[in-house]
Amino acid sequence: MINPREVQLKSRPVGWPTPDDFALVESAPVDLADGQVRVRNEVMSVDPYMRGRMSEAKSYAEPYALGEAMHGGAVGVVTESRAEGIAVGDHVLHGLGWREEAVVDGSGVRVVDTSVAPASAYLGVLGMTGLTAYAGLTRVAGLKEGDVVFVSGAAGAVGSVVGQVAKALGASRVIGSAGSQEKVDHLLNDLGFDAAFNYKDGRVSDLLREAAPDGIDVYFDNVGGDHLEAAVGSLRLGGRIAICGAISVYNNTEAAPGPRNLARLIQTRGTITGFLVGDHWDLAGEYAQRAAGWIADGTLTSRETFSDGIDHAVDAFLGVLRGENVGKMLVRL
Repeated sequence: MINPREVQLKSRPVGWPTPDDFALVESAPVDLADGQVRVRNEVMSVDPYMRGRMSEAKSYAEPYALGEAMHGGAVGVVTESRAEGIAVGDHVLHGLGWREEAVVDGSGVRVVDTSVAPASAYLGVLGMTGLTAYAGLTRVAGLKEGDVVFVSGAAGAVGSVVGQVAKALGASRVIGSAGSQEKVDHLLNDLGFDAAFNYKDGRVSDLLREAAPDGIDVYFDNVGGDHLEAAVGSLRLGGRIAICGAISVYNNTEAAPGPRNLARLIQTRGTITGFLVGDHWDLAGEYAQRAAGWIADGTLTSRETFSDGIDHAVDAFLGVLRGENVGKMLVRL
């Protein structure tokens, strides 16, 4: 009998990660202790932030250890339980992805209802992804009715939720950037964006100015780099920028130059605020309630990109870094 498999970090990537930086190995059997559950993972998340955890550089999250399984969001079914309140057959959300089977403390899982939404939704629109979008817009950027909103990486997991939630909360105009015409069409035709552009078609500052000739009030940043500089250049008086990610620089081997136009923040009295979703868990209940209503009436939809099998998990992760996903990138196990 083959033991469950897991993906380990074999070496710390320099620049772009390659498959050689990872190893797929069989895991050793683990007996359950009191308070633990055994979970057969069904779906796991691969996310841009994981690239940072592959480095030893000091950050907000502990680096992945070499020679050990990585981790991240996953949903699976409980096959054995020694935890009170968690039964065999329950579906649970937890943080030990990158493996086919996980042994988790009962305190570290949340039972989810897969009759209400598929397991994958709890890793995306109903999970950390959706809460990131909501917290960034409402608390960090202070979205107000009538605001003009620009979001980069708009066809990705977080960005696609940002645009739809901004419209639901009364934004007067929502603009998105993406990396292909197919994604631009998705934003316009499926997600209700008012304008969208392919950032490969020209200078981002010019494309944004064309899409928002009167400027923007809120920028939700998933990309950094030239997108951030363009947003600063288009800020209106009192404009707010919420920095969620900077995928354009995650694989750089040298420091990227910062925006050259930060003096505009003085003129506009604008602000730039970085944030982590972990600082805003208190909004989870509020978001879940509102998201359920938006999903029910069709205001909020989500698309997912799937890869099948743990042996394709690394490919899926590298695909996220290359922007190959539409919506949330997930691995079915």
